Amino acid sequence: MVRGGVDILELGVPFSDPEAEGPAIQKSSERALANGINLVSVLDMVREFRQTDTNTPVLMMGYFNSLLHRGPEHLVKNAVEAGVDGAIIVNLPPEEATDIQPAFAAADLDLVFLIAPTTTEARARSIVSVAGGFIYYVSLKGVTGAQHLEVETVRKEVLRVQSYSPLPVMVGFGVKDSQDARRMATYADGVVVGSALVRTMEALQSSERQIPGALEAQVRELRDAMDESDQAARE
Repeated sequence: MVRGGVDILELGVPFSDPEAEGPAIQKSSERALANGINLVSVLDMVREFRQTDTNTPVLMMGYFNSLLHRGPEHLVKNAVEAGVDGAIIVNLPPEEATDIQPAFAAADLDLVFLIAPTTTEARARSIVSVAGGFIYYVSLKGVTGAQHLEVETVRKEVLRVQSYSPLPVMVGFGVKDSQDARRMATYADGVVVGSALVRTMEALQSSERQIPGALEAQVRELRDAMDESDQAARE
């Protein structure tokens, strides 16, 4: 995927009840758990990745119980040793992160928070004030991989958040193909694609050797679409 053009890698830590995820990622979590994948396994993957790539940022994405069951200090220590750059803890609201943020900040790890379409401006401003890395704007009222992306509505909301956010604003949930990525790139600082890539891997389960090439091609298509959008905006 790095060869395809991703700027940041997001590694999901499987959890038995991923309530924010759509069917594709729920199934992938079930498969991962059935194969014994856990936080330790994910950190081992990062360590292996860092042997050949020390530049591409890596974020862990997961839920409070899957990431912090042994406390923030334990997570931070092992994340830093593995080469992780930050985390997205989906079900952790900022007002409940006061015991966690100091440990992250001390280790120079970013704690990324989400802003949803239902988030009030007052709350969004509060989230922006404590967030690290970037703002993850949830483009849909629903789960990851959902359909019916209302581009104009998302554009207005992202521009609103950008007006008071010193951090980049990335758009995720519902970005499923190069057309979506191209549209989002006209105003968002980046797009987050997860379910579409997971579906590609699921479709090739019986031909695992084809997965790396397929993902590289898929990411390259998304990257090219976004770059074309940026180029058009500059002309």
